[in-house]
Amino acid sequence: MVLWLCGAGHGMAESKLNVLCGVDEAWCVTMQKAFESKMGVEISVVRKSTGEILDQIRAEREHPTIDVWWGGTGDTHLQASSEGLLEEYHPANPNDLLPWAQNFYAMSGSRSAGIYAGALGFAYNTELLAEAGLPAPTCWKDLAKDIYRGHIQSGNPNSSGTAFTLLATLVQLFGEDEAFSFMAKLDHNVVAYTKAGSAPVKAAARGDVLIGISFMHDAVTQKIEGFPLAIVAPCEGTGYEIGAASIIKGAANLVLARAFVDYALSPEAQATGFSAGQNQVPSNAKASLPLTAPDISMIKMVDYDFATFGLPEERSRLLARFDNEIHPTQ
Repeated sequence: MVLWLCGAGHGMAESKLNVLCGVDEAWCVTMQKAFESKMGVEISVVRKSTGEILDQIRAEREHPTIDVWWGGTGDTHLQASSEGLLEEYHPANPNDLLPWAQNFYAMSGSRSAGIYAGALGFAYNTELLAEAGLPAPTCWKDLAKDIYRGHIQSGNPNSSGTAFTLLATLVQLFGEDEAFSFMAKLDHNVVAYTKAGSAPVKAAARGDVLIGISFMHDAVTQKIEGFPLAIVAPCEGTGYEIGAASIIKGAANLVLARAFVDYALSPEAQATGFSAGQNQVPSNAKASLPLTAPDISMIKMVDYDFATFGLPEERSRLLARFDNEIHPTQ
């Protein structure tokens, strides 16, 4: 098996498999080591934010240097699929995938596979909250109150898939105009917009900021490490991500790229997330759910419209409005 894959990969390209990784750096490294050990090959894995990955793939569409895009929010993978940037792919064991992952795969036109799910929320540092004498926020709209001015970090939706999920979630919860009115008020309280979506809760965990907006599983990871975080599923409801894996159109190492994505969908590979301290819900029905993963069945969720917010024109339009009305790109 290993010899066949190595031979096929060598016959197609001299370079090693190149993977862009959209999950936490710790999981990128763990997954790389696990795949290399299983397959007996060396690969290159580079961590970038989801928006950065999409920009690179677009820029290289005529001469791609990347074979696999692993991780990052699914609506961005859908945008790449609709732009003809992804290769058609057929999972080795499609019936092992949970229904939401099967639906996502069909939505992508058989070009992207869901590997995990996670709900959006925010977390606050309980020690800083007590020191400041502030009430605990429980809803999205609480974050726009003047009492939290200078106390919040959020991602920038131009680079962060997490932050674009927030933008799309608010539009679906409140309607577009009300959502942008809320974000304008929230902007007064945001001390920094980060490139990576997990950075805000990491900052809150360290005590650099009171409140961080991120996916709840990223906050759980910090809390397990002993940081004083309280994790909030907002009262109005929230959106969620389906993290995905895709093969790039024109990939030089197509056989090994398919092997990587097949592995990423296996229970063995999905267990690498928990071993790397991650707490997403895996897409393979045979995979074990991390005991510390947020129970998304107990969270009030929007019926997230991946089809609409996975359209390139919708992403571009919303980002342009965000840049013009909320926070101009520097």
